[in-house]
Amino acid sequence: MINFFKKPNEKVFNLKELSADALMYKVFPRFFMELMKKYFRLEIEGLENIPTKGPVIIAPNHSGYSGFDALILSYILQQNTKRIPRVMTHHLWFLTETTALPANKLGFTEATFDNGVSLLKKNNLVVLFPEGEHGNFKPTSKRYQLQEFKRGFIRMAIQTNAQIVPTIILGAEETHINLQQLKFTKFLRGLVLPLPLNVIPLPAKWKIVFEKPVHLPFKPEKVSDSELCHDLANEIQESMQKKINKEVKLRGSGYFG
Repeated sequence: MINFFKKPNEKVFNLKELSADALMYKVFPRFFMELMKKYFRLEIEGLENIPTKGPVIIAPNHSGYSGFDALILSYILQQNTKRIPRVMTHHLWFLTETTALPANKLGFTEATFDNGVSLLKKNNLVVLFPEGEHGNFKPTSKRYQLQEFKRGFIRMAIQTNAQIVPTIILGAEETHINLQQLKFTKFLRGLVLPLPLNVIPLPAKWKIVFEKPVHLPFKPEKVSDSELCHDLANEIQESMQKKINKEVKLRGSGYFG
């Protein structure tokens, strides 16, 4: 597998000798991420809060329908932690071989409980968006309003004794404007898609804040305690929403400053 997060300091001199796969999934994505960092004037806080070893769940808010938040966040994590992040991704990526192949080569993993537990038991750094598609596909009129957190990340953390790092991403909401959330439950259960206004990303200023890690002091058998998992997910969501509200107020316009 060619993973564009790997070996950020590697220099490529003979581009003509590289395979098409290496150019597509390694060289170009790295160049693109560096360009996006400058385009979005990216600011980062709290890198010291990311554990350097052991199972870790990075739990960010999800926004800006394009998925740029997942790509940029993962790139920043690899650059600054020297750990290769495993990104839990929407199941639509894996419906066909055509989309599953690039997803796998970019280091994505289908977002299921079993996949998450398997990665965490191997002491991986896992990026998991608790809001799921309801977060990044919500209309821009609801920007920075967290959607209900699914409890899977809580259950994974309890099952594997993983630490959770609540993470705030600002900027994606203004980068890609979503007019409406489209639901196709009549045709495919649970399918939600965006109705975008723009495809070319707008030059909003981005900021990523890593909060202090949360450790859940519960034994693995508590995974089946739905009330506990629900309460813990709500507590983390409320804490993140307060932080988002504060950051948005300090930030002002997403396009200036």
